[in-house]
Amino acid sequence: MTFSLDELTAARIATLARDTGRSKSAVVRDAVAFRAENQGRVSEEERVERVRVFRELTARLPPRSQQEVEAELREIRAARRGGGRVSGDGP
Repeated sequence: MTFSLDELTAARIATLARDTGRSKSAVVRDAVAFRAENQGRVSEEERVERVRVFRELTARLPPRSQQEVEAELREIRAARRGGGRVSGDGP
């Protein structure tokens, strides 16, 4: 196989190969294997950002009592059994 790489990537591969005493091909194989094993996982930066957004959004939620939450859940469950919630805005 032949790949074209930008100069920075090629330099990084060369540095890793030199520093680890491995061939450039081995460095690339290791990098691809690592990426394949971690596919779908989020980076630490992504995790921190997701937590920040979650905290920001949950802080905006209106405070409600347990009784209010349970009452809404009962309403939703009853509506599902009856074909949908009645909003009063319909025909």
